[in-house]
Amino acid sequence: MSMIDSRIQVLLIDDAPHLRQALSQTLDLAGLKVSTLADARGVAERIERDWPGVVVSDIRMPGIDGLQLLQQLQEKDPELPVLLITGHGDVPLAVQAMRAGAYDFLEKPFASDDLQGSVRRALEVRRLVLENRSLRMALSDRHTLSARLVGQSSAMQRLREQIGALAGINSDVLILGETGAGKEVVARALHDLSNRRNGPFVAINAGALAESVVESELFGHEQGAFTGAQKRRIGKFEFANGGTLFLDEIESMSLDVQVKLLRMLQERVVERLGGNQLIPLDIRVIAATKEDLRQAADQGRFRADLYYRLNVAPLRIPALRERGEDALLLFQHFADAARSRHGLSERNLQPGQRAALLRHPWPGNVRELQNAAERFALGLELDLDLQNSAPHSAEPEADNAGLNAQVEAFERSLISAELSRSHSSLRSLAEALGVPRKTLHDKLRKHGLSFADTGANSPDNLD
Repeated sequence: MSMIDSRIQVLLIDDAPHLRQALSQTLDLAGLKVSTLADARGVAERIERDWPGVVVSDIRMPGIDGLQLLQQLQEKDPELPVLLITGHGDVPLAVQAMRAGAYDFLEKPFASDDLQGSVRRALEVRRLVLENRSLRMALSDRHTLSARLVGQSSAMQRLREQIGALAGINSDVLILGETGAGKEVVARALHDLSNRRNGPFVAINAGALAESVVESELFGHEQGAFTGAQKRRIGKFEFANGGTLFLDEIESMSLDVQVKLLRMLQERVVERLGGNQLIPLDIRVIAATKEDLRQAADQGRFRADLYYRLNVAPLRIPALRERGEDALLLFQHFADAARSRHGLSERNLQPGQRAALLRHPWPGNVRELQNAAERFALGLELDLDLQNSAPHSAEPEADNAGLNAQVEAFERSLISAELSRSHSSLRSLAEALGVPRKTLHDKLRKHGLSFADTGANSPDNLD
């Protein structure tokens, strides 16, 4: 059962064909987009909670009457405006319905202006309700995203802003990121913050599927479609109907499967293997890749038309080595979670260990760091590859100025990271960093860092 189009402003329900047509024309002449139904069965199931329109319904109808419909819609969304059309004898019922939450009622016969005016006011009320709901959701989403996507770097702040902007629309999304960067975490955030959050989230790794089963897994098959197909199978696309499909490692799909995927994205239908029926889909597809698909298309390994179809709303996840001090925040986050899960006591990082974490290039990104944090929480050594933990630079520096700049930046990041921890005095901060208090005092001034943010004694007091 398909959902009511979000572009429809008025859903008009009346079992009398002539009245239904006349009211529809009245609303259409007022510039309103109208959809009509002859009965109310299944209407509540077809309306999403944040549908931006209003419902106009007759009270006296066979099957489900207007009062029953009102009750069903109130359970779905108590703030959805419902206007009831009444005969003279139904006025007491309409008054009762108003007390139960109906927006308005119109007694037959009524003027066209009365209907148009009531609907316009209801639409304005609905607009304000959804606007306020969206603002509340945005505030909640900020907290939710910050908890899921930990980090204070500008790259992560931009990523959270982009997710917030894309979550509320139904556009397909292409996530770009290295292995272990958190592509599925981002995909789940997009789903959970969208109006599809109550629908299924189906994740599938195309790279983990054998070529012989990938089409059956994605598109499904009918009984007898091939040897071994003993019964009908619902594919992942169909199973995700009403929700979100996350398709990871899309670059590993064969060109033949890419053709079928492109058709599904364009037409929003799927055809099971061995079947002739086109099954309409209401899904959002979030694809992810660790490769440059444009380059793959130029090399003939990926269809260019599919690349352009997917690349409408790209999201790039920064590699962990690009996120600076986020590595320390994430390490602490994962270590705390592991300690809580296993009932372990706190274990503090030493300055040298924090320096190693900041130097390490993290080729496995967040997944690698999470494993390191869990090992540390369990009392094991960090076990970082020291050869890979040298200061990372794309190109060698031409002179000592570049090296000095790297050293200065590293020194500042190390002090800043230690400042974020709780210290009661400059003395404890200096001891943690292993430097004299006077030296630390001078370095704080040099790097423009403030000890006052910790709530401890002022750095001007060397005690």
